[in-house]
Parts: sequence; structure tokens; C-alpha cells
Amino acid sequence: MRLALAEADIAALEGEVPVGAVVVRDGEVIARAHNRCAASGDPTAHAETLAIREAALSIGARALPDCVMYVTLEPCAMCAGAVRLARLGGVYYGAADARQGCCGSVYRLTEDPALGGLIPASGGVLARECQARLTAFFNALRTLRRSAPLGKE
Repeated sequence: MRLALAEADIAALEGEVPVGAVVVRDGEVIARAHNRCAASGDPTAHAETLAIREAALSIGARALPDCVMYVTLEPCAMCAGAVRLARLGGVYYGAADARQGCCGSVYRLTEDPALGGLIPASGGVLARECQARLTAFFNALRTLRRSAPLGKE
């Protein structure tokens, strides 16, 4: 998770929501990524989807059952869906997302038996550190918005 936190720090420096993800296979990091939505103009460029793409390319397979993901924020519906499609072996996340989290907070997309297969997800890994980065980022963003001069009309 510390490597995912380092990715989240890079995201914050780039003005992105500070979320980082790492994919591990047999104890080796095969992919790492951070949010790139703002920089790329792509709303799907979440850390999780980018890390899954990199992992699949790294091992030359679209199914990743012997891989696990560490991500600093609980995956949203899109990312939980990508986890399912990649058939990851599991997901460990830091901060829970009470508004959009789909690995336990709002819904358990990765563990829904109606979708076939079970992908275990577990939260709370370095949760305070993960949440602190998100809180600091959004507090700074709110402060910046409040202090920005109004444009002339």
C-alpha cells in the first residue's frame, strides 16, 4: 500500500485526485498508476483502470487471477467492474468511499454472486494515511476556490 500511496502523492502533485494503485503478482509489482483524469481529459483514467491495463500488458494476458491490487481509495462502480473483468485475485483498499465505493461501502460489486465468481475485497489498509491525502487535497481545493478572484463579466 505504501507504493500506492506514493502514486497518490504523484497524482496530487499533478493536480489530480490523489488515488494510487499497484498490482502485485507473486510478490512482485507488475503495474502502478495514479489518477490521470484531468491530465488526459479521460474520465475513465482512474488509477485502478490504468494499473489493470499496465498489468495485463506486462504479463500478456487479460485475465489476472494470480494478481492482487492495492489501491488507496475504495474502487467506484467502474473500477470494481474493471476488477471483475480482469478477474483479479483480490483487492485491498485504504480509505472507504461512503458515496461511491463498490467494494463494501455502497455496494459489493466484486463479491456479487449474480455476476459470477467472487473477488474478495478488504478495506482499511493504511486507511488514515490514505484518507489524510484525500482530505488535504480537497481542503486545499476548497481554499483555492474560495480565494480565487471572481472574473469580470
